Amino acid sequence: MDLGLTGRWALVCAASKGLGRGCAEALGAEGANLVITARGEATLQATAAALRQAYPGIEVRAVAGDITTPEGRAAALAACPQVDVLITNAGGPPPGDFRDWARDDWIAALDANMLTPIELIKATVDAMAERGFGRVVNITSAAVKAPNDVLGLSNGARTGLTGFVAGLARQPRLAGRNVTLNNLLPGAFDTDRLAKTLAAGAVKAGLSQDAFAERRRQGIPAQRFGTAAEFGAICAFLCSQQAGYLTGQNLLLDGGAYPGTF
Repeated sequence: MDLGLTGRWALVCAASKGLGRGCAEALGAEGANLVITARGEATLQATAAALRQAYPGIEVRAVAGDITTPEGRAAALAACPQVDVLITNAGGPPPGDFRDWARDDWIAALDANMLTPIELIKATVDAMAERGFGRVVNITSAAVKAPNDVLGLSNGARTGLTGFVAGLARQPRLAGRNVTLNNLLPGAFDTDRLAKTLAAGAVKAGLSQDAFAERRRQGIPAQRFGTAAEFGAICAFLCSQQAGYLTGQNLLLDGGAYPGTF
């Protein structure tokens, strides 16, 4: 299936590794030009080099910086001739007990996981609508649907973003101009973020990290953790020309772990 992404420009945040890199690889494989961002210069440049080698027909621009800051966002946006596809993503706040968090911890979580995506959306969707094509995919978390008790900061900030997107996606001036906004809710994917979450959960449960990880795997009907490549493939479809009638949705990718019908 031709996803209709050849020659389009995609801005992919936090793309040097993990789920962000999986999305960048999938979009690059479909012929989209890429602007990738991350805070770590060395890892980002290595990822950019790997993408150029894997997909020689596309252009890849790497912008090192903190996407949660105005300066980081401005630099990333300036590097992209036009943003046809926007993948928002930022490292989640640390796990812990809400009793230990101060106001500054909450503000940092909101800045990274709610306000930064909103600012990027604000900077791009009107131009998308003028061109008659746009795709926004926010990488949030399965915790939006099934909150994790040690991820309170993430639960709160990402749920706020979810509510905002639900309203914006249904504006006729966007949906009626082939601009879609959706959220991908990853469950347990084999990433550095998962390792940190498992470490925190193991301490709380009084188990070794390996034992706790195995218990987590056994709680997933798929009996495994997800991969960045399969996450990226779903993201690429959401960005495709075929997905123009899909907007304002939260797609849960968790190997069947969520037990509900809806």
